[in-house]
Parts: sequence; C-alpha cells; structure tokens
Amino acid sequence: MKMTLARILNAQSVAVIGASRQETKRGYQAVRTLVEEKFEGPIYPVNPKEKTVFGLPCYESIHAIDGPVDLALVVTPAATIPSILEQCGRKGVAGAVVIAAGFGETGDSGRSLEAQMVDVARRHGLRIVGPNTNGLINVHSGLNLVGFRQPPKGNIALLSQSGNMALSLFTEAQVKSRKGFSCYVGVGNEADIRFHEYLEYFRDDPRTSAILIYVEGMRDGRAFLQQAYQTSRTKPIVLLKSGRSVTGRRSVGSHTGALAGISEVAITAFRRAGITVVENSDELFPAIETLSSLPVVRNNRVALLADGGGHATITSDLLSEAGLQLPELHEKTQAKLREILPDTASVRNPVDVAGGADANPVVLAECARIILQDHQVDGLLLVGLFGGYSLRFSPSLAFAEEDAAHRMGKLVRETNKPIVCHSLYDYARPHALDLLRYYDIPVFDSLEIASQAMVLLAEYGEYLQSYQAQTSFELQPGSKAKKRGEEILARARRDGRRALLEVEARELCELHKIPLVTAELVHSEDEAVAAAAAHGEQGSVLKVVSRDILHKSDAGCVKLNLKTEDEVRAAYRSIQDSARAYRPDVTIDGMLVSPMLKGIVEVIVGTKIDDQFGPVIMFGIGGVMVEVLRDVSYRVLPISARSAKQMIDEIRSVKLLNGFRGEPAADKKAVQKLLLAVASLVESYPQIAEMDLNPVLLHEEGCTVVDVRILLGEGNGNHHNGNHHNDNHHNHNHHD
Repeated sequence: MKMTLARILNAQSVAVIGASRQETKRGYQAVRTLVEEKFEGPIYPVNPKEKTVFGLPCYESIHAIDGPVDLALVVTPAATIPSILEQCGRKGVAGAVVIAAGFGETGDSGRSLEAQMVDVARRHGLRIVGPNTNGLINVHSGLNLVGFRQPPKGNIALLSQSGNMALSLFTEAQVKSRKGFSCYVGVGNEADIRFHEYLEYFRDDPRTSAILIYVEGMRDGRAFLQQAYQTSRTKPIVLLKSGRSVTGRRSVGSHTGALAGISEVAITAFRRAGITVVENSDELFPAIETLSSLPVVRNNRVALLADGGGHATITSDLLSEAGLQLPELHEKTQAKLREILPDTASVRNPVDVAGGADANPVVLAECARIILQDHQVDGLLLVGLFGGYSLRFSPSLAFAEEDAAHRMGKLVRETNKPIVCHSLYDYARPHALDLLRYYDIPVFDSLEIASQAMVLLAEYGEYLQSYQAQTSFELQPGSKAKKRGEEILARARRDGRRALLEVEARELCELHKIPLVTAELVHSEDEAVAAAAAHGEQGSVLKVVSRDILHKSDAGCVKLNLKTEDEVRAAYRSIQDSARAYRPDVTIDGMLVSPMLKGIVEVIVGTKIDDQFGPVIMFGIGGVMVEVLRDVSYRVLPISARSAKQMIDEIRSVKLLNGFRGEPAADKKAVQKLLLAVASLVESYPQIAEMDLNPVLLHEEGCTVVDVRILLGEGNGNHHNGNHHNDNHHNHNHHD
C-alpha cells in the first residue's frame, strides 16, 4: 500500500485527462501549473480533440502515451470516471486524482456511481484520491495539481477535506511564518484511499516532520485512531474537526457524504491517540507551527517573562486556567534576576522586568537564560514589546534586539526547553522577530494564541511521557466470550429478536461479574407475592419481561415501592392490562420481582456503536435526570483502568460522587471496575450494538445495576471496524 501511495504522492510522471486549451478550464490550469512549478517528470495532456496544450503535445488517450504513467489527474465529469479509470487501470497507472463531484455526497445515484468507480479501480489495483477533491501537491517536486502558486516549502503535511481551508493555511504560512509544507492532499470523499493510509505514509516520509488535518467525517475512524497512535509518538498531529453542531453536521453530509460522528466521542478519541485537537480555525496553523518547531514542555511547568504587568496578569490567568503550573522560581534564580533588573521588577514568576529592558533588550535574553537554567521550569513564554524596542524607543536598539533574538534561539537548542514569543509589534515584521522564527521560535500577536501554544506543548509532552499507558485502539473481539453467553445471543437471533429479554441480559451480565440487583422471575400473582414478601418493609419493584416491550416504563409495565400483598397483586394485574393495551398480541414471558434499593447517587453506563469509531462506552449521571443533565463522558473502546478513572472524574457532577453537603462519598473504585467489566463484555460479543445500565446505584461500598437493556446489531453484528450504522436511540427510564 505504501509503495502505491509513494508512486502517487511522489509521482514521476503525470497525465492530465481532460486537458484543455481554454484558460478558464481546470484541464488548462493544471498543465500550466505543472510546467510553471517546474515539475521534474514528464507531463502528458490527454484530450482527443486537441493537438497541444500549453506547448505540450496532447495525446488522444492514455494508451497512446509511450512511457509509464504514475498518476492521472482526471478533470472530466463524474459520469465518465468509471470508463476513464478502466483505461488507466489497463495502462498500469498507480493512482488517479478525481476532481469531479457528484458521487456519494449527492445521494443514492451518486453512491452507486462511486461504488462502480471504486470497483473498477480495485480490479486493476489503481488507487483513487477523492473524488470531490481539489487535488494534491508535492511541494518539493513541483507536483502541483491544485493551482495555488508557489506554496511555501517546508516539513508540514496537510490533509484536508476543504480546498478553501487549505488555501487559507498556505496563505497564513506565507504571511506570518517561516514554516511551509511538504505535501498537501485534498482527501475528498475517501471513496478509496482513507485518512489512515495517508497518515501511515507521512509517518515514514523523511520530508515530513508534522501533520496537519482538517476533517469533516471519516470512513474508518478506528483505523485512523490506530494509525494516529503509531504516528503521534514521533510526529505531532494537529487536527480541526468540523460538524460539531447539528447544522454543521448537515453541512458536512452535503459536502463530503461522510458520516459525521458524535463530537464528544471524536474529540476525546483523537486526544487519546496523541492528536492535538483545536477548536477554531485561527488556532490551526499556530498549533502546528509550534509543535513542529519546538521541544515539548516536559513536566507541565512554565515561566512567564513580561515587560508589563497587564500582559503578565492576563497571560498568567490563561495559563493557569488551562492547567499549567507557574512555579515560584528558585531563590538562586531570583537572586540572579535581581542583579540585572531594577528594584521595581518582580522576579518570582511571572517575571516582570518593569522597564529593565527599555535601554538594552539583551536583558530579556539574559533573563530567559537565567530562568531556563532553573530546574523547576520546563518552558518560557515571552510576552509584550520584544521586536518593538527599536520602533518605540530608538532605532539604535535594533542591533541589541537582534542580538537578543540570536541568544534566545541558541538557548532553546542548548537547554532543549521551548520559548514562545508574543509581540505587540509582529505586524511591523521587525528583523528581530524574523530571527526568532529562523531559530524556530514562533511569534504571535495574540496573548490567547501564544498562551495556547505553550499549553499545547505541555499537553503533547504529557502524552509522550504517558505513551506506554495509552491504548492502541486494538479490540480483542471474542477474547473473553463465554460459551453460555454465545448461546444466549444465538437464541435471540434464532427467534428474530434484536433485544435480549431482561432475564437474558441479566444472565449475560452475571457471566461477566457485573453486580446486579437480585431479581426473581415469576409467572403468577401468587409467585409475585411470595417473592415480594422476602423484601419486607424495603418494598419491591415489579416489571414485565416481554420480547414485545422494549421500553417498559413507556408501556406502564413497571411498578415501584410495593409493600403489601394487595399492592403486589394490583400491580401484577395492572402490568398485564397495560401490556395488552400497549400491544394486544403481546407475549408476556413473566415478571421480575426485585427489592427497592437506594443509593448515594444514580449513574448510567451505556455502550453504542459510533458510525466512525465503532464501540463506545458512556458514563454519567443517570436515572430520570440523564436526558435533562446530559452530564456524560465518552471513550472509544478499549479502555484501561486509567481511562475509566478519567471518565468518572471528568463529568461535571463528580462532586456528587465525592460526597456533597454531608453525604457520604460513593465507591468510585467500584464504578471503575464496572466500566471495565462492561467494556470487556461488549468487546467479547461483536453482536452487541447497544447496552444500557440505568440506573446504577452507587453506595459507600460497591454499586448495584438496577436495570439492563441489550440490543443486537443487524446482520452478523461485526461492528468492530467502526463502519456500522446504528439507528437505535437511547431512551433512558428509571427502573425501566
């Protein structure tokens, strides 16, 4: 696979199918750009109606070309693509960049055409970039199939599902940075080549040291996570995901035809794979510029060097709110700073030079050296006027500022600690700031962006340190399945049921050591009365067991807090009546009698199949409040004990579990154990599409699952590749 991608992304020869002499046509612009960008290999325009295009001989068909062709740029309408790819396949072309829209993003007819196109390509071993793409660029070889003139050359690979987004990033790099790109791929609809395949290629590409991604939706999210986990430990990956809102997801669907996954699931999963996720488009390039340039912050401890109190205060707040530590500097460090700064300066951290650099900006470089020699500091953020002393005070200070820039640049290399600079004077592009960029120190004119750059260095540093504890996202389906569990699921399949009976779901849970409330299956009023009698003043819960009633509370088939024989008998008859009213031909398989229990707090544990990432587990506040509060956390399976603990701690209502206003604390270790057990169960049976445990009662010691619901997927239920589409929706009901 990588060899084929190498022939595409580093193609030595290109055919432009649909070449044209009309200057407004893509077929003309593509040939002209390849020539003007000095593409190193032969260029073959293909069009039976033309003799030459931009001075090059034009071929009647791709078969008329004498030499080998690595890559075809196809700029003809969508309907012609399958037949053109057939010709390319017979010629031995490695890949085709399909510009046309009109495929999966347009509906059923487009999906059919896309499937036909992919089938042709696979028969010949030809790979497709796109369709619905604006092309690709190998900046180093001049392979420019986009038309953006002279993209900045560098070491960043860009994968994007938006051509406009790519063009804005090229422009930002040219205007604001010394960084550039090794390669750009307009991923398009991912009809054939997927995000994870590009990621694997760039992981091993010697000209790429960082990867930038704009994604709207993925065809194989789990494979992407697995590859990102392998890639992120050696090359930083920065990603902006769109489609977080309902209208955004609708736009994604119309743009690429891709399925837009749950935002919380996607973002959490990306971060667990070592990907730096940014929320806003103006943060995207600063993030990759920083991570591709600097050593990471190793222990979450940074110092702030300012030449103004206001900037120091604002930036301190930004860093602290993001979780970074600003440790007080060692006494020896403070003493050295006092020797070169005025008495009015603050030398604790943040360090405010209080005008101490106005006459000699080299003082800032000397302060930076002293601070970074402190073992309690792992990175430095410089904020304020640097670069502008010669503009604000005297042109003669320009040389001193440039000297300071040289010193700080060398300091990063000597200490292997990052420096990030914020400057009010970046707009003027003074030479001192260009020198900082020469040494790979990024410069920003926004305090927020500069602060975030330091935060991202710390987050990536923390990830790299904990890499061995992270998941590789490799599932082990069936590894802990029980023979009896397989029999339960097979019986439901034979009966044509997608939902397990509650007694079946309970048995499956018991096989995997999930703590359930005791329950007795009864088939008559008398049996119900006898079972309830054992619960005494505690009271009982009575609920129907029926293959025809999935949501028991909605059907009036759950009765709570039953304390007398008359209440039990009346509840039994009422449930029977409600079930028959809900569905006249209902099959009642019995009723479950359980004790009424109370807990410190009610939570929910659930699993479902995400369209892009496969099995996902959820935890949050449960019971009747789950739909109201929506206070939940998500993880893509598998999870570790560490991930389970993080899921519990990151919900907003974790205070309720820790003990609130005199209430005892809940047993969070029991919850952690439950999450791991549920995750293991779902991994063991790929047939399971959805599982709800709600409510789960938490106690001072242990926890108890009150209600469990398990739904099976369609077909063979093999959902582990993340390409399963599940239309079921959670409907959580108390004691349902």
